[in-house]
Amino acid sequence: MAEPAFCADHAGATVRPSPNIGVRADGTTIDLLVLHYTEMESGKGAEDWLCNPESQVSCHYVLHEDGAVVQLVAERDRAWHAGKGSWQGREDVNSRSVGIEIVNGGHRYGLPPYPDAQIEALIALCRGILARHAIAPWNIVAHSDIAPERKRDPGEHFPWARLAASGIGLWAEASGPAGTQVLREGDTGPGVAALQEKLVQYGMECPISGVFDRRTSICVEAFQRRFRQVLVDGAADRSTLQVLDDILALTAKARNAPTRVP
Repeated sequence: MAEPAFCADHAGATVRPSPNIGVRADGTTIDLLVLHYTEMESGKGAEDWLCNPESQVSCHYVLHEDGAVVQLVAERDRAWHAGKGSWQGREDVNSRSVGIEIVNGGHRYGLPPYPDAQIEALIALCRGILARHAIAPWNIVAHSDIAPERKRDPGEHFPWARLAASGIGLWAEASGPAGTQVLREGDTGPGVAALQEKLVQYGMECPISGVFDRRTSICVEAFQRRFRQVLVDGAADRSTLQVLDDILALTAKARNAPTRVP
């Protein structure tokens, strides 16, 4: 049997090299972790597609429902998982990120739940990646965060709170009734501009125009899919605004926290 093209970065991962790789852009460091769902009928089908040169897509890891981890691209290399998008004002997300495709049927197949074994394996995988790379908690993101107009993964059933409780990413609990609208598409004024500024602070690409346009609604919807999952409607109600403020406060606190010495 031929030796794999690289050694697995994650202990216990099976290596299945994908040809869809590149070189990270000069001067970039890995500072972003992007979580996806496969939105395909099976994990095998997802793997086959990510290893097919005609697909022009790949990722660093595929995580199956039973917790099995398959590495397709070495972390040192640039996988083609994010596509067009940006985070914190920077494009070429692929050059600065590690991408994990989590086997799940996604919206196309009714948003099935993520099994416990899969999430426990994901936590272990993420912890290993964070140990190898200086990725800040606010830079652990959904595909829908970096490309809200194109993507919805890993979806509003994904257990972000469980990951945060394990030290992976940030989480704030939304409170108050959902659906009490404050700002919605078509509104204008300083309140809309303030909302747009906060979405940009969070990391999204959102115009600061004072006009609640379709792009703003899409960004709000993506934020809700991540942090206010009970109602994803693109309207900035009180609970959405509250959790947005809380996440920005947590981010500021994390940025100002002293660096721990091992």
